[in-house]
Amino acid sequence: MQRLINIDNGGTLTDICVWDGQDFTYTKTLTTPFDLSKCLFDGITKASEAIHGVADIEALLHSTRHIRYSTTQGTNALVERKGPRIGLITDDPAVVGELRSTGGEAGLFDDLVGTRVAVIDPRADEESLGFDLVQRVNKLTTDGAARIVVAVGDAGGQDERRLRGILLRKFPRHLLGSVPILYSWELTADRVRARRIWSAVINAFLHPTMERFLYHAEDRLRSHRVRNPLLIYRNDGASSRVAKSVALKTYSSGPRGGLEGTRALARAYGLKHVLMIDVGGTTTDVGSVKDSRIEVDRRGSIEGVPISFPMSNVHSTGVGGSSVITVRDGGITVGPESVGAAPGPACFGFGGKSATITDVNLLLGVLDPTTYLDGGFSLDAERSKAAVTATVAEPLGITLEEALVRMEAAYFATMADAFADAIEDASQTTIAAFGGAGPMSACGAARLGGVKTVLVPKLAAVFSAFGISFSDIGQSYEAGLPEPSAAAAAVVHDSLLERAERDMFQEGHELVSCVQEWSMVVEEQDGTLVSEVPYAYGDVPEVGPGRHGSLRLTVTAALPHADLAGNEALAPVPAVASGTRRVRASADRVEDVPVYSLVEQQPGATAAGPAIVEGPFFTARVLEDWQLHVTAGGDLMLTDTRRL
Repeated sequence: MQRLINIDNGGTLTDICVWDGQDFTYTKTLTTPFDLSKCLFDGITKASEAIHGVADIEALLHSTRHIRYSTTQGTNALVERKGPRIGLITDDPAVVGELRSTGGEAGLFDDLVGTRVAVIDPRADEESLGFDLVQRVNKLTTDGAARIVVAVGDAGGQDERRLRGILLRKFPRHLLGSVPILYSWELTADRVRARRIWSAVINAFLHPTMERFLYHAEDRLRSHRVRNPLLIYRNDGASSRVAKSVALKTYSSGPRGGLEGTRALARAYGLKHVLMIDVGGTTTDVGSVKDSRIEVDRRGSIEGVPISFPMSNVHSTGVGGSSVITVRDGGITVGPESVGAAPGPACFGFGGKSATITDVNLLLGVLDPTTYLDGGFSLDAERSKAAVTATVAEPLGITLEEALVRMEAAYFATMADAFADAIEDASQTTIAAFGGAGPMSACGAARLGGVKTVLVPKLAAVFSAFGISFSDIGQSYEAGLPEPSAAAAAVVHDSLLERAERDMFQEGHELVSCVQEWSMVVEEQDGTLVSEVPYAYGDVPEVGPGRHGSLRLTVTAALPHADLAGNEALAPVPAVASGTRRVRASADRVEDVPVYSLVEQQPGATAAGPAIVEGPFFTARVLEDWQLHVTAGGDLMLTDTRRL
């Protein structure tokens, strides 16, 4: 089969995972925030070298069926408020107050829209409405609006269609210039106005950031004569072409990839509850897989703001491998500030002056400065010492050694707090720890959380990219019913089917070859979900008085997925150490601990902690009283023997 390339672009590192139908090849590269297409192609080039022995990007690309790509670009743009100023045209002044009140403590509405709001009467006569619209649009653009969202009337869009006709006449494209006008009904048919407007506003904010980079990346791929288009991985777990992707659905797509990989592990190992702990450079993302099901919110939220689309239930905390560890009010704090990829941790040598857990683990002896990123990157311990001394040891009046031990303890505690609320029964919970920083701290955090089992995948360092490999090409649609009758449902059914047929054809697939999943969704007036049940053509919708019904269609064109080795019973054999490493166990004690190379261990290999396990692009710390076991799939299972 042709290869499938999966890429997860993070704030610090970009991960590449290539599957050829049998084996995975993976690598990492530093994210280049000034030009994300650079790290994308740097990563593909490194992967081609790993596959072919020499860098040959043309050979890899021409043997590839699809490239599936996930990026934090939209997430970071919203967090940092780096995007266009949005103008809003509405017909209800009360909704502005509602939007401000749901904007969270961060004041999202003020940051994205502010005072750039125009209230109009969409039912005024044509001449009056046209004059009013011209004045309002001119005022919004004068006030700095680079994009204008129109959200008037109900979700059916009749009023917005009328306004669109007038605006196209009054502002031909060559006169309006580069200020696009976007209409909420074209994005979502959500009847809850606040959700619909928030979705349109956030999508308008994210779109230009995503558009510039993704279309540039597509152009670069075309220069290599790549026939199949770039696919964007979305937060609903499916992938689609750039032109068929909604910017809002790329928000938090990386964690969804991690959840898909976690579900694949849960099925392979028969685990009841797996808690995903994805520790990247900037954040720790926590999500649950229970009974092989990913927890999904029917209507997601972003920064506490309700949106119209489903989102996987992932909680993010500002604690990662590049999170700043410093002293505040006499105590050690971890994050949420991050040094990111540039300048990065002090040990990177890029000018960073802040201490991070990466610096701490280097000085504790957990990390080998010559093997970081599989030897592709050298760490500078002297810079770490200077940062820890200046920012933690001296302010607290303690030794460097004491500072390191206390900083690690603070990091364990902060990570444990990040997933504490997600633990229902610690005895039935397994923590799947991945991301570059997860395996180093998972045992310490799990012990604080009362969890006795930690699973570190052999692809832990690129696990979200690995998880993307379980995605298919797909689209989802939803439309409201004008009335609860079989005839009305049939009309909506046919319109959704027509949209799906057109979109999937443009994705390169005939609808008849795709899997269709239909459901009838019933909500209360305020948008609260009442029920979602399967729907078949001709069914009479059971909606109930005062409620709203809608049809939902999900269409999927399947791609090949890997089969993972299960939790087979293996005869235990002693793990074989490749050497020892001097690791600080306390402020006044350093001990020699064995170092095991994960890829060199045979399935069934076991050993007792304390130990260090070197995996591909990651280091796992096995604490005292923990047992390590290499599974049939080559993953690392860690068990707290004090809780057995």
